[in-house]
Amino acid sequence: MNRKAKAALVLALVAVVAMAFRVSWNALRDVAKAIGADATAATLYPFVVDGLMALALVAALTLTGDARRFALRVLAAYTLASLVLNYVHGLLPELHSESIGWTRLADGDVTNWALVLLATSLPVGSIYFGSDLVAKVLHHRQAGEPHGEESTQIDANRSMSDQGEPVVEETTPGVEVDSSLVPLVDPIEARAQLAVATESVRPRRATGRVPQAARSTRPTRTDIELMAEARSLTESWPIEKLTGEGIRKALRTSPAKARVVREALKAERERDTSAVVVAG
Repeated sequence: MNRKAKAALVLALVAVVAMAFRVSWNALRDVAKAIGADATAATLYPFVVDGLMALALVAALTLTGDARRFALRVLAAYTLASLVLNYVHGLLPELHSESIGWTRLADGDVTNWALVLLATSLPVGSIYFGSDLVAKVLHHRQAGEPHGEESTQIDANRSMSDQGEPVVEETTPGVEVDSSLVPLVDPIEARAQLAVATESVRPRRATGRVPQAARSTRPTRTDIELMAEARSLTESWPIEKLTGEGIRKALRTSPAKARVVREALKAERERDTSAVVVAG
């Protein structure tokens, strides 16, 4: 459907709704006079009922989930109430008089009481339900749209990752390591950089760098210091407990470094086990 056809459809809908409102307005005005409303209040009464129907329809088209179901229930309730009052207006010819005063809306006492309660409660309900619907529409957020704080946090995380800054690690003082006992392994930093390079192939957007005052002042551990600390912490661990996640948590390091340390520790364990078997 092209643009002109859509515009014609909307205009036709507005015309039909306007004519229907005019027909209903006459009946609701007479009912309002019958329950004691003055001329001004009786003139505004149709806007209270049919106007809230239009508001509930717009809210139902905007909201989702439980809020949308609530708007549909309000729309159904006020549509039914308007239908009942229009029906009563058609049954009572005396309501059509121009100089109408107080009159009954039904012959039976119970029925008249129920109809008067319905007609008088609609304005109060319009205040409550109308305010609630407007609040729901104003606070409605489309699905998938991130909150402001979450969006800021995501941008900050992306900015940190785009900088390629080394992971800042704590060092344990007082640990001496014999460099001759350290196995020959590839540098951990080089492996981590290669892993990051292979995982992300999308172009990164340019972002500002983190100010110097915001960066941590803790020194970065070398490969030798990292391996020495790993041996000290995992000395009592069985070989099946040497997992990348466990080592990462114990050393407070990155997953890439934890995997390299794990492989080095397992190689040491296997080498020591082989040496014991040969000596025995």
